[in-house]
Amino acid sequence: MIKDTEYGAYYAQYISNVKTDDVLGALASGLLELTVFFENLPEDKQEFSYEPGKWTPKEVLLHLIDCERVFMYRAMQIARSNNVDLEGFDQDEFVANSDANARTMDSLIKEYIAVRTASIQFIQTCDETTMLKTGRASNSPLSVRAAAFITRGHEIHHVAIIKERYF
Repeated sequence: MIKDTEYGAYYAQYISNVKTDDVLGALASGLLELTVFFENLPEDKQEFSYEPGKWTPKEVLLHLIDCERVFMYRAMQIARSNNVDLEGFDQDEFVANSDANARTMDSLIKEYIAVRTASIQFIQTCDETTMLKTGRASNSPLSVRAAAFITRGHEIHHVAIIKERYF
């Protein structure tokens, strides 16, 4: 069971979305679930925003890709270094500069699959000691294992919002 000392309190909302202790299984099931979800998203919803200033599903998907890259980079830094203390990033700035709506959904899905596949490959290389190794990111503790669980829980969170507010 993941311990709350492995991540900052803010991330508890994402960790709680993951209903398994099998992080590789969670990432693998996410790969399938998100791919199917976004492949089946009606075209008229892909660039729709339920309210001015809110992200479109295409922007959400690229946000998930970007965040996964950031969290897996953090995990790699923690796994491979000592006394890691990483700064945060501005997710709104990332989305504003992403130009996600100019891309096809197919290209975004292919990028998601590539990033998730790389994440799974990385996590598979981490032994139990490495998975529990902890550093700091965004002024909070973060273990390698927590970074992977946060990645999965974060996408569950956003898919739920899309289902709730876009349909």
